[in-house]
Formats: sequence, structure tokens, C-alpha cells
Amino acid sequence: MFNSIPRGIIYILIATFAFAIMNVMAKELSAMHPMQVVFFRAFGTFIFIVPYILLKKVPILGTHRKILLLRAIIGCISLITFFIALQRIPLGSAISIRYLGPIFGAVLAYYFLKENVNRYQWFSFGIAFLGVIMLKGFDLRIDLLSFILVLISALLVGMVFVLLRYLSDKEHYLTIILYFMTICLIAGLLFISKWRMPYPEEWVCVLSIGIFGLIGQVFMTRAFQTEETSILAPFKYMELVYALIMGFMFFGETYTLLPLLGIVLIVIGMIMNVMLKTKKA
Repeated sequence: MFNSIPRGIIYILIATFAFAIMNVMAKELSAMHPMQVVFFRAFGTFIFIVPYILLKKVPILGTHRKILLLRAIIGCISLITFFIALQRIPLGSAISIRYLGPIFGAVLAYYFLKENVNRYQWFSFGIAFLGVIMLKGFDLRIDLLSFILVLISALLVGMVFVLLRYLSDKEHYLTIILYFMTICLIAGLLFISKWRMPYPEEWVCVLSIGIFGLIGQVFMTRAFQTEETSILAPFKYMELVYALIMGFMFFGETYTLLPLLGIVLIVIGMIMNVMLKTKKA
């Protein structure tokens, strides 16, 4: 059964699950300065991939350096704004707003990469988007600043999707990740005066956030190197489902019937998009 599923979709599902765990770890570190959390997120990945890059002789600087740097900067800003908001509002709400990003990504890919998206796929995106709105609902725990921060993060996520697709056949995926992690490390170090030593109970989260971030980063990058953005975009919404479950399990976050209906709409939107794309192919 799994042999019939495109590799890109399998990769994106693994990535979303890993990122969901990473987000739980980041929220558990809400007592820390967000830039320190960003540093730990990047450092945990950095120390694992650098030896592997050197061992496999992967190009460190790459050839499209300006685009690699742009992707890294945009991704870093997106991560920073998201982590700040994540410390202020419920996990499920933060991710639900941020996952307007895949829609931005599909639209940008349509205009800039000329990836074909037919009208029925637009309709499936609309269903998924409606699901996001229903998931968010009328959560009064979301303040205006947090909403703006997550919205900025979502837009930047869409830009990252397009840049990853552009770099897919031009750069090694580990080179792309290395640029991103390096920029995040530098950004985190700029705020080192705001850091503090982690408490004993925080070390598990500190160590885990980088590991799961690495898993998510590798599989997400590979996904966008093997499949079109318009196909993968709706599957990023699976992290919403994970977030609602983990938010309830770890933080006692509860939602009404509206988010559950939203999940159904998101799944329908994802299935419709894949079926339509496969039928066309």
C-alpha cells in the first residue's frame, strides 16, 4: 500500500510529526527567552549535520549562495516570530494560524514557479483553508500581537516553500539546511545577554528540540525536492491535527466541536488535492 504513495508525501508526513514534537518542546521552554530557544533549535541540528556533511563531502557553500542565504534569513525570521507567539498563545491556535503558510506557498509557486494548479485544486485549498478558520474559531486567548506575529510567520513559510522548490535540483538538501541553521545560530547569539542556564527539568526539551527539528528539517527539505509544492502544501496541515492532540495531552488545551469539524475539512481538502493531481497525471 505504501509503495503507491509518492515519496514526497511520506516525507512531509514524517516532517510534520517531528515538527509537532519540536513545537511541544519549544512551548515547554516558554520561560526562556525565545532567541535562546531558537539557538537550541539550531544548535541541536548543527552539531549532527556538520560531521555528516564533511564525511560525505557535501558542498558547504553551494553555488546559488544568494538564494540559499535568502531562504535561510526568511526561514529564521519565520521561526523567531512563531516561537515568540508560541510562548504566548495555545499550541493548536498558533499552528492553525501559521498553517495559512502552505496556501501562500501554493499561490506563490503558481505565480513564480509556474507550477500548474487547476481550479479544482484551488477549491480543495479553499476547503482546507476553511478548516483552518474553523480550527482557530473564536479563540479569545489570541492577542493581536501574537496573531500578527504568526501571520507574518505564515507568509514567510510560504516564501520558504517556493525557495525550496526552486533550489530542489540545484543544491544538496543538507547545504540548504546548513545555511538555515547557521543564520539561526547567529541570530540567537545576538541575544546571548538575555539567556539563562536551563533548569534541570528543561534539559530534556533543550536536547530534544534540536533532534526533532533536524528530523523535520531533513524530511521537509527532501519532500519539496521530490514533489511539487501544490501537492505537498495541504499535507502540512497534518501538524494541526498533531498540535490539537499534543496540546490537550501536554498543556490541557481544549477546543469546541468547531476545531474537530475543521480537521475533517482539512483531511478532505488534502485527499481531494492528491486525487485531482493524480488523475490529471
